[in-house]
Amino acid sequence: MADQSEIEQVIEKVVSQVLEDHFPQLREDLVRRVMDRLPQTANAAGSSADSGAANLLQAISAIHAGTTQREILRALLDNTVRYSGRGALFVVKSGAATGWQGRGFNENGSDTIKDFALNVSTGGPEHALRSRTPFSGSNSDIGSEFVSKFGGSAGDEFVLLPLVLKEKVAALVYADAGSGSVGKFDPAALELLVRATSAWLEVVSLRKQAQKEDAAEPAIEKPAEKVESAPPRAAAAPSDPFAAHAPKHVSAVAAPVIPTPVPPMVVEHPVAVAQAEPITVSAAAAAPAPATDPFANLSPEEADVHRKAQRFARLLVDEIKLYNQAKVAEGRKNKDMYDRLREDIEKSRGTFQKRYGNSVAAGADYFSQELVRSLAADDSSVMGANFKRSS
Repeated sequence: MADQSEIEQVIEKVVSQVLEDHFPQLREDLVRRVMDRLPQTANAAGSSADSGAANLLQAISAIHAGTTQREILRALLDNTVRYSGRGALFVVKSGAATGWQGRGFNENGSDTIKDFALNVSTGGPEHALRSRTPFSGSNSDIGSEFVSKFGGSAGDEFVLLPLVLKEKVAALVYADAGSGSVGKFDPAALELLVRATSAWLEVVSLRKQAQKEDAAEPAIEKPAEKVESAPPRAAAAPSDPFAAHAPKHVSAVAAPVIPTPVPPMVVEHPVAVAQAEPITVSAAAAAPAPATDPFANLSPEEADVHRKAQRFARLLVDEIKLYNQAKVAEGRKNKDMYDRLREDIEKSRGTFQKRYGNSVAAGADYFSQELVRSLAADDSSVMGANFKRSS
């Protein structure tokens, strides 16, 4: 129950309403955002922009057609062979990376990918886990065990791409030009597919959590005001897209120390959604708000509006972070976050104002507070000189 408070911030009635209202546009929006990068990807691959765009759009559409984690990841692997000779996905759990499925390997190799433990203590796997960025290298960088069992890349080149969920590496995607003869190999297109997969997994996870919140809502409808004023509860683990995938063994080589803790994964039968813990109303939930409650002096109705405004602001800013991870990182580094995200910020600000601009929570400016808290880690200087809070 360590993350219940975080889940409560995202999974509640407003999340369900917003996601259900906008889910039909999310797929189109994701494709559009990815397509914005296509010209540079096509140039890097040495192909025409038209053919590169058409192929990538088809591949991304196949990934976005998946409605479960299993379908999405299978579509990702199926489409890696559009841009490589071989591809494989390794699930990360407790510092170990264990094979899930492969594409393009020889018959024996495809069967044994699932049982193979990638050495993450050195070379490319260690770098990709530690930095959470793609790694390109030669056969010697993937480990002698891998080359001995599956053969090295005929072009002596491979790419290892981290699949990041909730800012943690959930899996590593390996791809090369093939072991028999040098074939097609487009690392830029492969990275784009993995990024699109990460974003879509996040969207699908949020939608399913919102649906569960809707199903559970009648049980907590009464007394609604008392539940809202209850003290924060301990949090439950976030949805784990690899929850059914448990490694059969852990590599004997000690795993490196990775600054960011790796989320729990499993590897047995493909990927299943972890069940969120049911929300229950205990006697403590009906207790009066503690003295530290910032809304303790307000009426229950006004306190309810303030809490909902805070949560809606968090949802809007979480969406900005999800779609602009690279810009957020650069904005923090250069302290010009607002300039980089001006269009998205102002669009979301307008959405917030439309819903709460004329409410009792209007003067609190929760949207600007959440921008500074979530995007700038509570350092308002990171937003830049042009950032202005709502009047």
